[in-house]
Amino acid sequence: MTRVLVVDDQFLIRAGLVGLLGAAPGVEVVGEAGDGEEAVALVAETRPDVVLMDIRMPGMGGIAATEKILAEAPDPAPKVLVLTTFDLDEYVYGALRAGASGFLLKDSGPERLLAAVAAVGGGDALFAPSVTRRLVEAFSQRVGSATARRPPDLDLLTGRETEVLRLTARGLSNQEIAGELFISEATVKTHLNRAMNKLDLDSRAQAVVVAYETGLVTPGGG
Repeated sequence: MTRVLVVDDQFLIRAGLVGLLGAAPGVEVVGEAGDGEEAVALVAETRPDVVLMDIRMPGMGGIAATEKILAEAPDPAPKVLVLTTFDLDEYVYGALRAGASGFLLKDSGPERLLAAVAAVGGGDALFAPSVTRRLVEAFSQRVGSATARRPPDLDLLTGRETEVLRLTARGLSNQEIAGELFISEATVKTHLNRAMNKLDLDSRAQAVVVAYETGLVTPGGG
């Protein structure tokens, strides 16, 4: 059973999400919040597995709430799945840096919503890699990825770890990376986990951001 907390300041959207998730097998809605401050309190109280987090809310927004939740939550910390429209600005990029596990578009259909919750709840750190890639490409341009310098830590990676990180940032799934490199999915996970440990990263989403910021992958390139 995946325990979900729904956070959105718009009542109708929040009610719709709660109703949909509550009717889905294997999902339990443990609470709903209308702003970030309420979300932080409810996470501590209900210990959800997944938090559906809106970004733009009155008072404490989604980025600040994500940072606070992930900083204060005991292990295992909940996965934060950001609710967003496709044309959001640097707030989404900020959510990635704060440790959010991925994105869910607000106009997504019911099946996509349930698949996203299941994926994140099951430990997959990115949902809809193509969406994430396009978002990170857009925001990395805004923060000057073209002038970013390669940090020393990236040199700690092996060639294979670097390649897996690069393909991950391009939006490929573990299965697709395995096919590209002619290795098993388990080996892909091992290389990516080692790379993340060496770079002191908490999520696959943060690994994608680092790959763009360091120029390992360039917007629109590979």
